[in-house]
Amino acid sequence: MISDNRIIISLVLAMIFVLVLSNILVQIPINEWLTYGAFTYPMIFLITDICNRKFGPEKSKKLVYVGFIIAVILSIYFANIRIAFASGLAFLFSQLLDIYIFNKFKNRVWWFPPLISSSFASLLDSLVFFGVAFSFLSLPWVTWALGDFFVKIFMAIMLLLPYRLYLRKVLII
Repeated sequence: MISDNRIIISLVLAMIFVLVLSNILVQIPINEWLTYGAFTYPMIFLITDICNRKFGPEKSKKLVYVGFIIAVILSIYFANIRIAFASGLAFLFSQLLDIYIFNKFKNRVWWFPPLISSSFASLLDSLVFFGVAFSFLSLPWVTWALGDFFVKIFMAIMLLLPYRLYLRKVLII
């Protein structure tokens, strides 16, 4: 059996990896509607929801705070200060909202808490990130934010499968 500390360390490392990768990929547009970061970032909601389901909101918040500090520092190095700042704000606010909403609906059918919490948190994340990161530049940030949000919703639905597999394997639900 895997220890709780090992699970938390794995979740922190996964969160940092996905956040830094997403901060790099968000600077690479696919078209006027999307950047590559839209496809990797939603995995952060899955990581938070798994932590929340297994350990509860307090440890999930600690995961977010640790991930936030380390990822912002690494993002300054791998991306740029503007992206790191916008990402940090959006990440912190959206992850705390995700934890709050997830816990409000934790006792509902298995798919509802991660889907509803990720959906609302994705909206907040897209608005804050793209508004702060790109609103002062002559880039199509509004269309990127819309495209990003719709991909996050699509990914929230797709990530229900690994979430369910996790529940079956680890929590035996």
